[in-house]
Amino acid sequence: MKVPAASDAAARARSAPAPAPPSDPGPRWLLLYHGPGVPLDRIAPLLEAERMEAVPVAGGLGELAHAPEVPSVLLLDTALAGAEPELGGALARLPAQVVVVAASPDAEAAARGSDRVLLALRDGETTDGVMRSLRAAFRHSASRLSAARLERELARARGELRELSGIGMALMTERDPDRLLETIVEKALQLTGSDAASLYLVESEGDGQPGHLRFQLSRNESLPDLPFVSFTLPISEASVAGYVALHGETLVVDDAYHLPPDAPYHFNRSFDERFGYRTKSQLVVPMIDHPGMVVGVLQLINRKRDPRARITSEDAADRWVQPYGDRELQLVQALAGQAAVSIENSILYRQIETIFESFVKAAVIAVDQRDPTTSGHSVRVATLTVDLAAALSQHGAGPYAGVRFTREQLRELRYASLLHDFGKVGVREEVLVKARKLPPLLWERVQSRFDLIRRTLEADHWRFRAEELERAGPGGPVPSAAEGEYRQRLMEMEEVRAIVEAANQPSILPEKAAEALEGIGRLTYRGPDGATLPYVTAEELRYLRIPKGSLNEQERLEIESHVEQTYRFLTQIPWTGDLRRVAELAYGHHEKLNGRGYPRGIAAAEIPVQTRIMTVVDIFDALTASDRPYKKALPPEKALDILHMEARDGLLDPHLVELLVESGHYRRILDTDWRDL
Repeated sequence: MKVPAASDAAARARSAPAPAPPSDPGPRWLLLYHGPGVPLDRIAPLLEAERMEAVPVAGGLGELAHAPEVPSVLLLDTALAGAEPELGGALARLPAQVVVVAASPDAEAAARGSDRVLLALRDGETTDGVMRSLRAAFRHSASRLSAARLERELARARGELRELSGIGMALMTERDPDRLLETIVEKALQLTGSDAASLYLVESEGDGQPGHLRFQLSRNESLPDLPFVSFTLPISEASVAGYVALHGETLVVDDAYHLPPDAPYHFNRSFDERFGYRTKSQLVVPMIDHPGMVVGVLQLINRKRDPRARITSEDAADRWVQPYGDRELQLVQALAGQAAVSIENSILYRQIETIFESFVKAAVIAVDQRDPTTSGHSVRVATLTVDLAAALSQHGAGPYAGVRFTREQLRELRYASLLHDFGKVGVREEVLVKARKLPPLLWERVQSRFDLIRRTLEADHWRFRAEELERAGPGGPVPSAAEGEYRQRLMEMEEVRAIVEAANQPSILPEKAAEALEGIGRLTYRGPDGATLPYVTAEELRYLRIPKGSLNEQERLEIESHVEQTYRFLTQIPWTGDLRRVAELAYGHHEKLNGRGYPRGIAAAEIPVQTRIMTVVDIFDALTASDRPYKKALPPEKALDILHMEARDGLLDPHLVELLVESGHYRRILDTDWRDL
């Protein structure tokens, strides 16, 4: 919601009671310390006129260690000087505002070597001379006090500036929305010494409507165990927070129970009455981002004199709670400005994350849809890989004890897992979706050829029968030997067809089938033009002789090239620092711990644990997927047995296989539709 600019002073004047008129400053507080040997009778009336209070020092200079911070002068006489065994050290330990004036030349001589003596009175000094010296000393003391106070103010301002700078850096770099809000509230409490704080975020209704405030977070030092319940407030003048959000103005309230009579907002005491609290001073600041939009409201409650105080009664509030001043106002407004921009950035960052996640997921689904039989594979692999990585962080044992993955690392691993097969976009579709050994075109040609052979046998048979009937003439004998031979040849042809169909399946080729293929390679038939043609061509035989699976060596290399293509594609993306290893993690998902994987054949030491997890999950999903046309889905127990076997053979990490089994997380991808993951 866009708000008009408003001056802080105007906002404060409308929200706080009118200031009281200045009162009489009262007597000046000037302390004149003196030793027992200093006669003050002759200057006593002048001291009173100058509002200087004379304080005798009887027990030594140590009495002045805790002197109040007011302009102070010490008249050092010989008696006081002689009472100190180490006068120089005692003078050096005096508070900085105490200016030392030697009451006589002898006292000056006793303090020789100390740089704390500013002036010295001479014997027979006139009353006017004494007063001039004292006035000069008091002015010097006042200057010291002023300089010290300015130095403290400067140091405090520098500290607050450093604190605000540090807070700004922390807020700008925080990406987790919940931690960001907690940091804002925590720092606001620290900067102002407040007892409690609440943070509201604006939730817009759209269409230019003011929307409402969502009570997002609260802290209360007096009531630390309060249950948190989120609720909403209308953005209106009815409440303090709603008023601030509506007008974009800061409110400073000295006592929430005694608001100005003309205030449009009111204070709801139900919380105080229910939990035994007393809300008194409040500082309510809008969080306005750089376009001038109110994104939230920060409400600070009960600035305390003592951070240990608990404001659970009226008496405690009267004793410990003080109003918020200009310093707190300026600090919290600076913090609120930083917080608003940080919240805006956090929202934008989350939106970018969501958009990028959706784009990646859509791209992966698009790639999977090139091969509908593997739809959802990448999403399932990403889901289970991240689940196992999180489980490893919580329950890692053995070589993985102490392994921890941050939220950013898990997100990096999710992207790597989602995109691990993206390089398949560069693999020819006929290879990618190949379900049998023979390519579809060759298989159709083989099927057509066997149909042609059958028709050729039938044509030859009926031609032969016609010729025999013609030779036998009417009433002659019907030959029967040709019929038996014809049936035998048809049966042999169908047996050959069955062998070829069986050999075309992507299962392991039995030795007998391989021998049968050698014989089939020598079988021929007579073509329509009378030429002698083979049942199965040499090219077709090469495919049928594939010992395992459906791909020949060249096609397998093309499929395996998807890993390299994935890596090349992912390295072209300018990943942010927390996602810089996406390409690396995806690159190794077909590597094996014994160095016999592909494409690089790297050994275990070079394979990150995240990639090892991805490899285990990739194999598990491939084994249990129910949508692969070239194989039946295996039961989970059988798939886990295969993973254990590969771990024993040194291909997979046995600790991670065991984690997959013990965690039971694999059931999630088996029981949930991938579109809901």
